[in-house]
Amino acid sequence: MAVTDEAIEKIKSMIVSGTLRPGDRLPKESELAAELGLSRNSLREAVRALALIRILDVRQGDGTYVTSLDPQLLLEALSFVVDFHRDDTVLEFLVVRRILEPSATAMAATRIGEEELDALSAQLDALGPEPSLEELVAADLEFHRGIVSAAGNSVLCSLLDGLSGPTTRARVWRGLTQEDAVGRTLREHRAILAALRDRDAEAARAWATVHVASVEQWLRSTL
Repeated sequence: MAVTDEAIEKIKSMIVSGTLRPGDRLPKESELAAELGLSRNSLREAVRALALIRILDVRQGDGTYVTSLDPQLLLEALSFVVDFHRDDTVLEFLVVRRILEPSATAMAATRIGEEELDALSAQLDALGPEPSLEELVAADLEFHRGIVSAAGNSVLCSLLDGLSGPTTRARVWRGLTQEDAVGRTLREHRAILAALRDRDAEAARAWATVHVASVEQWLRSTL
């Protein structure tokens, strides 16, 4: 089990056992790390991951709290870590996305307007070189939605929009566990945008394939 996953499982056990209840504040980082036998870095990553799925609420200057969810809902949300590593369905969604999205991106290369291209560029510029994972995942969804919309096919747009949700967790988990995942995503976005500006449909198709396939390959190795 990866170190981050182990740390998450230990926090989960504290919640399941009732040691930590909804609304409770977590002990200080140093104390909790020592109690659970974890490094502070692995504990920090676990807290970050659990905050992303709203199991924990990190309040700047106050502390970290277990969210006040119904216990059953809390356990269902926590179980996603195990489900994610065991469920090949997420991989199947990514395979379909890899088949469809490059074609949509190639279509967009001949149809997308200058204003739409400028909006995508401004979005990337606004992220900066080191966005948080939360900012990147949100921007990633909007980036791809903007390109697919420009392809001019409402059915294809709806299909790909439906595929985005089930693969979001994979993108989040990759960002937490794979070195340079954030930087790689930004570079690939820039390459896709450059191909669209050049009206180069095949280059746009190729970069979109690389972009989706990189998440798919990472997930295959994880599963």
